[in-house]
Amino acid sequence: MEAEAENIREITMDIESSIGEKVIGSRRTVRFMLISLLTNNHILMESVPGLAKTMLASEFSKHLGVQFKRIQFTPDMLPSDVTGNMVFNPESRKLEFREGPVFSNIVLADEINRTPPKVQSALLEAMEERQVSVYGLTTKLPSPFLVIATQNPIEQEGTFPLAEALMDRFLFRYYLDYPDRDNEVKILKTIYSNSLQEYNKLDAASITHYRDLVSRVYVNEEIIEYIINIIRKTRESDMVFVGASTRTAVKYLNAARANALLSGRNYVIPEDVIFMVREILNHRLILRPEALMDSDTDYKKVIYNVIDSIINSVEAPQ
Repeated sequence: MEAEAENIREITMDIESSIGEKVIGSRRTVRFMLISLLTNNHILMESVPGLAKTMLASEFSKHLGVQFKRIQFTPDMLPSDVTGNMVFNPESRKLEFREGPVFSNIVLADEINRTPPKVQSALLEAMEERQVSVYGLTTKLPSPFLVIATQNPIEQEGTFPLAEALMDRFLFRYYLDYPDRDNEVKILKTIYSNSLQEYNKLDAASITHYRDLVSRVYVNEEIIEYIINIIRKTRESDMVFVGASTRTAVKYLNAARANALLSGRNYVIPEDVIFMVREILNHRLILRPEALMDSDTDYKKVIYNVIDSIINSVEAPQ
């Protein structure tokens, strides 16, 4: 197990470094995408337009050696535009199922909040059950299956807020910020570089194997108590109206295991838990109105301050 964990750490560093050469400043984002992949979950990325979300998803799929498809969500879409539909075959004179773009290993759901709830619900079944149902016919999706969704927080006209049930299916909501000055200069310097890259660091079979290894990562009693204390603290905070659920605790534990494995360890430490606390909780907490009224900053800063106060109030294991 230790040797395999070290091997995964080296592969992770290679992937983060390789994608980081194409998408400057993306190493941390790639780590969260890998955690989502190894825990059989999904990730929602939120940022203003022009921060290479689509390019990042495309580069990520290339390094996994799996199929990648992009769905551009619009207000006039139908569920069948995502899942597929039954079409008449004149030769066989029968209805046949034609697969939609969701039948892929990596699916980029671009601007997911631009499509109405009925289309979002079609994606919900695919994300949770790894299958789609059309006219009573249930078809399994390929494995591995990962949805990388994006949404634009600036433009609200013509958008449909994601339902809480759909938001909870995303392991992380990751806020992409503008690159710092040094990285922005580096982007302009390397925009036309044609450096050769070695893709396919992983494949479907190895991803399945590494998912099995995640469940074997050791977690001691103190780490489990630490995660439970954080989750319960979200329900006791004066600033939080609805706290994190038990399902969040289960996903949190699996994500901490995956981060430990990607770091080359076969055991979880408190830093694995702290590393992802903002990203795993920011879309699962519903704040009280006074939490927003008492602050003149944007929502992201408010929710981060609330999460930071929660994590600081819980004693970490030594």
